[in-house]
Parts: sequence; structure tokens; C-alpha cells
Amino acid sequence: MSMTDEKVKRINELYHKAKAEGLTETEKKEQALLREEYIASFRKNLRSQLNQIDIQNTDGSVENLGEKYGKKVIIE
Repeated sequence: MSMTDEKVKRINELYHKAKAEGLTETEKKEQALLREEYIASFRKNLRSQLNQIDIQNTDGSVENLGEKYGKKVIIE
């Protein structure tokens, strides 16, 4: 599930059309689906970045947050 440049462009097109003249019901549904996909992709990327963070403890040991917390960290 990745957001392509075309999908992001379409989200922006629908946004501008909604402000200028309004959207049809079909376009509103398309916009909602694209927004959901965008948010899911954003969350997945953020989760991936957070799981790559290493923390150095005061005793000098290094701990990976992804390994420490795994799927406990839920971003909503």
C-alpha cells in the first residue's frame, strides 16, 4: 500500500475542485478512499521509522525501540 505521485495529485485535484465548485457523490467517495489510503501509508511509514530508532542507555547499552516495543506502539 503505497501512495503514488498520481494518487497524491488526485487528492489535491479533488480538494481544489471541492473548494471551487463542489464534488459529486462519486468524487466524494473517491476522495474519502484516497484520504484513508494516504493516512494508512503515512502511519505505516512513521511506524517503520520509529522502529529503526536506537537509544543508548546510561549503562552504555544500545536498545532498539522496534525490538523493545514491537507492535505495542499504536499510532492513531
